[in-house]
Amino acid sequence: MNLWLRVLWLLVTAPFRPRIPAPFGLSVLPFRVWPHDLDTNLHMNNGRYLTIADLGRTDLLLRMGLVKLVLKEGLQPMLSGSAIRYRRELKPFQAFRVESCILGWRGTSFIMQHRFVVKGKDGQDQTAALALVRGGLYDKKARMFVGAQRLARAVGYEGDSPEITPDLEAFLAVEDGLRRR
Repeated sequence: MNLWLRVLWLLVTAPFRPRIPAPFGLSVLPFRVWPHDLDTNLHMNNGRYLTIADLGRTDLLLRMGLVKLVLKEGLQPMLSGSAIRYRRELKPFQAFRVESCILGWRGTSFIMQHRFVVKGKDGQDQTAALALVRGGLYDKKARMFVGAQRLARAVGYEGDSPEITPDLEAFLAVEDGLRRR
């Protein structure tokens, strides 16, 4: 299925799926590897993982109810960086799912995780790839990113971000280093 068809599928089906509890709920989206997802090694192209991860973040926006604020204020979702670890290849026509969630936030940035999951030969879930992304919502009129805490409150969450674990701190440090570069 072409990416635009996947986007259309997501937009059409989101209203019929249960709301995702904000801000720490899990989006789970089923997919299949189609021929246009493949690279010359005949497995899913490394860039396609991040493109499909975009759909997981879109699902979070839609089903957490944040899309209303995005549309009302003309906000734009934007990433500042990503890191991905590939563990198992995704082969042609193989079914997989993407589990997307928010791990925490700092300032104007959310740290999100996308886990690509397949069934192993034993029927157990196996991680095919794991991605971390850093991003936020950009206010074009104000020419700045919106504070993550404000966005958490917009979906009914009054608490603080969970503690940023050492591995997430390392991810953020790499991102900050690349920004300075």
